[in-house]
Formats: sequence, structure tokens, C-alpha cells
Amino acid sequence: MKRGGECRAKRIIVYSIDQARAALAAANGQPLILMSARGMAGFMGPLWFKALVDAAADSYGDANATAALDCADEAGTALAALRCGFRLVRFTGPEERRARLDAIARQLGAAVEGDVAAETLDLLDCPDPLASCRAFFR
Repeated sequence: MKRGGECRAKRIIVYSIDQARAALAAANGQPLILMSARGMAGFMGPLWFKALVDAAADSYGDANATAALDCADEAGTALAALRCGFRLVRFTGPEERRARLDAIARQLGAAVEGDVAAETLDLLDCPDPLASCRAFFR
């Protein structure tokens, strides 16, 4: 996946490969951030979400998307995510730790963000992910 323009990208929280594929299809090349649920990294691990997003993206080679893993307040998990190749990690722990993590991330060509006040579509319990994602992009 190409790295999207995070500042103007739509954000969609996905829980399955089908939801990730629906988001990518609806984006149709527009900037997109595929996000994990809050704290997902702590109990599923970074590699699980990376595999999910990579598998979904295989069908969309021209996707303008970035995978973002939510590590809650777990600094060690955020570091693990960066080592796994994530270019965008969400960390909601103390600002001082986030700044240190972001400095490390920047050396890797990545970024660590805190809470973001951006419109986000959460596909949890969504009966028709594709229709919801299409409506979100309108």
C-alpha cells in the first residue's frame, strides 16, 4: 500500500479482512487510513493487523491507504508495531512518551499520533460495510 496523505485521509476502523476490502473498494484511490480498534494491538498483536491489512490490500495495488495500529498507552507495543513496519501508530499514553516514540518513529519514516479529532467510521457490527463505506466517502 502507498502511504496516504494522513491529514486529509478518511479514517475507517476495521475488524476483518472483508471490512478492510470494503473500505479500500469504497475509497477508490482516495486517501484512507485503515485503523485498528482502540487498544487492539495489546491483545491481538501488531502482526495480526498487519497481515489483515496486507491481505486486503493485495487486491487493491493502487490503494492510497495507510494502516494505523492503535496501541493504547502501551509504549512497548507501539515500538513493536514500528518494528513490524507500521508507518502510523496511535499511542494515547503520556505526551512525553508519545513524543519520544514519535522521535523514534521519524527515524524509521513513520509517525506516532495521539488522540485525533477526525471523523472516523467504525465498522463494528456493521451489517453492510461496503454501503457504509461508500456513504462515508460521499
